[in-house]
Amino acid sequence: MLHLQLEAQKNKLLPLQMLVLAIFVVFISFIWQGNKGLSLSDEGFLWYGVQRVMLGEVPLRDFMSYDPGRYYWSAALVSLWGDNGIMTLRAAVAIFQVIGLFVGLLLIARAEKKQNFPYLLLSATILMVWMFPRHKLFDISLSILLIGVLAFLIHNPTRRRYFFVGLCVGLTAVFGRNHGMYGVAGSIGVMVWLNIKRGEGPGFIQGFVFWATGVIAGFTPIFFMALLVPGFAVAFWESIRFLFEVKTTNLPLPIPWPWRVNFTLMPLGEAIRGVLVGLFFIATVVFGVLSILWVTWQKIQNKPVPPALVAASFLALPYAHYAYSRAEINHLAQGIFPLLVGCLVFLATQSVKVKWPLALTLCTVSLWVMHVFHPGWQCYASKQWVNVEISGSDLKVDPYTANNVSLFRKLTDQYVRDGQSFIALPYWPGAYALLERKSPMWEICAAFPRSQAFEQAEIERIKKAKPGFALVVDFPTNGHEQLRFRNIHPLIHQYILDHFERLPDLPNPAYIIYRAKGDA
Repeated sequence: MLHLQLEAQKNKLLPLQMLVLAIFVVFISFIWQGNKGLSLSDEGFLWYGVQRVMLGEVPLRDFMSYDPGRYYWSAALVSLWGDNGIMTLRAAVAIFQVIGLFVGLLLIARAEKKQNFPYLLLSATILMVWMFPRHKLFDISLSILLIGVLAFLIHNPTRRRYFFVGLCVGLTAVFGRNHGMYGVAGSIGVMVWLNIKRGEGPGFIQGFVFWATGVIAGFTPIFFMALLVPGFAVAFWESIRFLFEVKTTNLPLPIPWPWRVNFTLMPLGEAIRGVLVGLFFIATVVFGVLSILWVTWQKIQNKPVPPALVAASFLALPYAHYAYSRAEINHLAQGIFPLLVGCLVFLATQSVKVKWPLALTLCTVSLWVMHVFHPGWQCYASKQWVNVEISGSDLKVDPYTANNVSLFRKLTDQYVRDGQSFIALPYWPGAYALLERKSPMWEICAAFPRSQAFEQAEIERIKKAKPGFALVVDFPTNGHEQLRFRNIHPLIHQYILDHFERLPDLPNPAYIIYRAKGDA
């Protein structure tokens, strides 16, 4: 009896212990590299959006953006702190990261028959090293949260839990519609699995109805925005229509298969990393297929399976799609967490002789692959990073970024009047956030070809804003000549040529800088 009471007490303390561990690990990471690095393109895309939301603008309607959830989460926290700088934004994102890491560690801890803190610390290390890049921590955390809610349903499939899972899937879509679709795919797979030799809980149809009702309830913030915010419904629909028009969510890259690594053209360490990256891409699919077969066979045999492993199995293939949509390390890191959580949960149930060698191997290869991409390590290894003041905070950045920050500030001082804007194309939304200026264009990241009607609307916005200068980075995206800005936006490019004059003595051959005609 006393033994059962102690076990119950441990189970009550477990969530608190995992929360403390998650906070500690994220805090250490934030102290180490929170003020290192800056991406005026990708991270700037989020930073600019949060600034505009704080000023009353609406994502998708007033500026190109991700789905609204992450902007309102960040803006709410940043507003509480009274600062719209980059460090407060990173702190807001880190809090969301804590939630994701906490759920992942709790799932792993509950799979263990006996608490093992060293194993949990090792698991935290593996998960943290893959939490990259920092402006995509919302996406990474959402993938872990989906594993958690599906495991919650599998543990006890009641009507309330079906509704709750649907509610969470709907809310997830408010932060990223792709995660909502992955959540739908994973949920259907889990519901089918639950109905194999079903012994308790609602049947598939009844469970699906409760789940679907929850999805609708969770997605109500978007419904309310569509009903109450003028112009949002049209902008939201247009963002969906555009995906069908371009028939992709990302600019694809060749898959880095491990057998394509050329050991004769690169250092040995880099070549090994290339092989490991390719193996991880393969593993996301192999795990998804084999784990679904295994958990299904176990269900048919009436053998117990950790709920988190089942949940990870049915989410692995949907998230592998995300990794392969643009096959590079950033998207691999955002699509790999069902594989990582699934493996760590499975190993937690194994004997010491199996668990520790495999877990240590996973940790070693994860560190080998990922450490070079983290800004903290890059700053340490380079010795050339410099201090730059960004939005009131001292950041250490690479010389390339420091030069770009200095360039934008110099151009603003020379050619931009008080409150006047400028044009930064095609991938410079962080420049607007850096200088706290509104982009004269809706499209702050010009990656895909647009229609003539769209370009004409953008030109009208430029006319009203009267920007003081324009900086265009002239390079072929992904090496494709047809993806140069002047080729995917010919009308806007011609407008710049007609209404701006090109400056000589450019700091970078790829940069083309113009000042508005008539400016001294």
